[in-house]
Amino acid sequence: MNDFASFTPKGGKSEEAWIEEAKGIAEAYKGKSEGEILKAIYARAVEGKRSGTLTNEQIDAFYAQFSPMLDGVKRKRLKKLVEELKQM
Repeated sequence: MNDFASFTPKGGKSEEAWIEEAKGIAEAYKGKSEGEILKAIYARAVEGKRSGTLTNEQIDAFYAQFSPMLDGVKRKRLKKLVEELKQM
Protein backbone atom coordinates (compact mmCIF):
# COMPACT_ATOMS: atom_id res chain seq x y z
CA MET A 1 0.00 0.00 0.00
CA ASN A 2 1.81 3.08 -1.21
CA ASP A 3 -1.13 5.36 -0.49
CA PHE A 4 -4.69 5.20 0.74
CA ALA A 5 -6.08 5.22 -2.78
CA SER A 6 -4.38 1.89 -3.48
CA PHE A 7 -5.82 0.30 -0.33
CA THR A 8 -8.32 -2.42 -1.11
CA PRO A 9 -10.67 -3.57 1.64
CA LYS A 10 -10.58 -7.27 2.41
CA GLY A 11 -13.89 -7.89 0.66
CA GLY A 12 -12.39 -6.88 -2.69
CA LYS A 13 -9.68 -9.54 -2.64
CA SER A 14 -9.23 -13.18 -1.86
CA GLU A 15 -8.24 -14.03 1.69
CA GLU A 16 -4.76 -15.04 0.53
CA ALA A 17 -4.21 -11.82 -1.42
CA TRP A 18 -5.34 -9.74 1.55
CA ILE A 19 -3.02 -11.63 3.90
CA GLU A 20 -0.08 -11.05 1.54
CA GLU A 21 -0.88 -7.33 1.35
CA ALA A 22 -1.12 -7.14 5.14
CA LYS A 23 2.23 -8.96 5.50
CA GLY A 24 3.85 -6.48 3.13
CA ILE A 25 2.50 -3.54 5.09
CA ALA A 26 3.63 -5.09 8.37
CA GLU A 27 7.11 -5.72 6.98
CA ALA A 28 7.42 -2.11 5.82
CA TYR A 29 6.76 -0.89 9.36
CA LYS A 30 8.70 -3.59 11.19
CA GLY A 31 10.79 -2.14 13.99
CA LYS A 32 9.03 1.23 13.95
CA SER A 33 7.35 2.65 17.02
CA GLU A 34 3.63 3.25 17.25
CA GLY A 35 4.29 6.98 16.96
CA GLU A 36 6.32 6.53 13.77
CA ILE A 37 3.58 4.41 12.24
CA LEU A 38 0.85 6.91 13.11
CA LYS A 39 2.95 9.75 11.68
CA ALA A 40 3.42 7.82 8.44
CA ILE A 41 -0.30 7.07 8.15
CA TYR A 42 -1.17 10.68 8.90
CA ALA A 43 1.36 12.09 6.42
CA ARG A 44 0.09 9.88 3.61
CA ALA A 45 -3.50 10.69 4.42
CA VAL A 46 -2.88 14.45 4.54
CA GLU A 47 -1.13 14.24 1.19
CA GLY A 48 -4.07 12.31 -0.27
CA LYS A 49 -6.67 14.69 1.15
CA ARG A 50 -4.82 17.74 -0.16
CA SER A 51 -4.37 16.24 -3.61
CA GLY A 52 -7.98 15.11 -3.76
CA THR A 53 -7.09 11.44 -4.14
CA LEU A 54 -8.32 10.36 -0.70
CA THR A 55 -12.01 10.40 0.14
CA ASN A 56 -13.72 10.13 3.50
CA GLU A 57 -15.17 6.83 2.33
CA GLN A 58 -11.66 5.46 1.79
CA ILE A 59 -10.65 6.69 5.23
CA ASP A 60 -13.66 4.92 6.74
CA ALA A 61 -12.81 1.71 4.84
CA PHE A 62 -9.24 1.83 6.13
CA TYR A 63 -10.47 2.32 9.70
CA ALA A 64 -13.06 -0.45 9.40
CA GLN A 65 -10.46 -2.89 8.12
CA PHE A 66 -7.66 -2.18 10.60
CA SER A 67 -9.41 -1.10 13.81
CA PRO A 68 -10.48 -4.64 14.81
CA MET A 69 -6.79 -5.59 15.01
CA LEU A 70 -6.10 -2.90 17.63
CA ASP A 71 -6.71 -2.79 21.36
CA GLY A 72 -9.14 -0.24 22.76
CA VAL A 73 -6.60 2.54 23.38
CA LYS A 74 -4.99 2.24 19.95
CA ARG A 75 -8.39 2.02 18.28
CA LYS A 76 -9.41 5.28 19.96
CA ARG A 77 -6.19 6.96 18.77
CA LEU A 78 -6.82 5.79 15.22
CA LYS A 79 -10.46 6.92 15.40
CA LYS A 80 -9.35 10.39 16.52
CA LEU A 81 -6.88 10.53 13.63
CA VAL A 82 -9.63 9.45 11.22
CA GLU A 83 -11.98 12.15 12.45
CA GLU A 84 -9.27 14.82 12.07
CA LEU A 85 -8.54 13.70 8.53
CA LYS A 86 -12.19 13.70 7.55
CA GLN A 87 -12.47 17.34 8.65
CA MET A 88 -9.74 18.43 6.22
